[in-house]
Amino acid sequence: MGPAPVAVAADAQSEQWHLPAMKAEEMWKVSTGEGVKVAVVDTGVNPNTPALKGKVLSAEVPQSVSYKATQDYSGHGTSMAELIAGSGKNGTLKGLAPGAEIVPYRVALTGLDEAEARKAPHLAEILRAIADSDAKIVNMAFGSKVDHPGVREAIKYAHDKGKLLIAGTGNDAKETKFTGYPAAYPYVVGVAASDETGTVGEFSQHGNYVDLAAPGLDIPTWCDEKFRSYCVGEGTSISTAIASASAALVWSAHPDWTANQVLNSLIETAGRDWARDDPSTYLGYGLIRPRKVLETKNFDPGPADADPLARENAVGLLDDEGNPVKPSSSPSTGPSKGPGRTGTSGSDSDTDGTSAAASGEDSSDNTTLWVTLGAAAAVLAVGGGAFAVIRSRRGA
Repeated sequence: MGPAPVAVAADAQSEQWHLPAMKAEEMWKVSTGEGVKVAVVDTGVNPNTPALKGKVLSAEVPQSVSYKATQDYSGHGTSMAELIAGSGKNGTLKGLAPGAEIVPYRVALTGLDEAEARKAPHLAEILRAIADSDAKIVNMAFGSKVDHPGVREAIKYAHDKGKLLIAGTGNDAKETKFTGYPAAYPYVVGVAASDETGTVGEFSQHGNYVDLAAPGLDIPTWCDEKFRSYCVGEGTSISTAIASASAALVWSAHPDWTANQVLNSLIETAGRDWARDDPSTYLGYGLIRPRKVLETKNFDPGPADADPLARENAVGLLDDEGNPVKPSSSPSTGPSKGPGRTGTSGSDSDTDGTSAAASGEDSSDNTTLWVTLGAAAAVLAVGGGAFAVIRSRRGA
């Protein structure tokens, strides 16, 4: 995860500023995410933490892709699961959608030896298995520089099966421009990270594949695989989990909606001070605010079969000048400066403004966790330092 090396208080919830900022208590009167299953594709999920007992549906993972799905060797996947659906029991993390359930999947990430990595299922296999399951949301808090045709096809397959796919955009924007997959694939919701003021993290990767922003700075996650204490973390991994939980809240309240309608409702209600048809390269369509959907009776989610990201999917990837970006198809030979964590804003004020003033704040805590997808290297969205960035247009 790349958290700051500072353990939080015994009551981790006291550090979860995004819950009151997003008015979670008010939302839970309407929806807790009950009835929605979220597939967490990550380092594995420990089902025995106080926050996750009884919430991890390991028996629903197909045997072909179940390799050590409930053995988390870094604490990252468990942190994501708790941020989504944690019970908060005994001072642990409280998920934004505490009524949701988690289906765990493990991909080969940094920390596994070569023999172990070979046994882990490929991301494409996992995505196809999820597509054929009754999980509704796919949480992917990792990224890669490489466009894998097999993964791209599996993403499309999962989308066609009605799944909502959500991924972090990456965390090393301060050091290098990076286009991160799976966030940059068509039909995947790319999530950036922001702080309590609604300001995007300096580390958060930007581009026209950023679709939404969510809280991603100064939020507790497990310090390591020992599960003894939480540390303050930051990155797009966190924002991805909070975006997935937001979708679970909405889908639980409107079980007859499609993935397109859930996403469209989140886009329509996102906090922004720019035109809906002129999304930001840093915050996409804005700061996620599921409360705005839940509090509106008879909310119109739009047509069931209309893709809210159709414009982005048709245009393809663009650089900051609006020029087409040719995706890399050559596997990386090892960890280089890839994206770290991305962060999002948890601010849920009734105003649509977003800070655009730059500060000089910097942080040297910018670590990455690499993931092996076939022969290529990928990185978990983590790492950090935050400050305000000026929004720029995506271009058409």
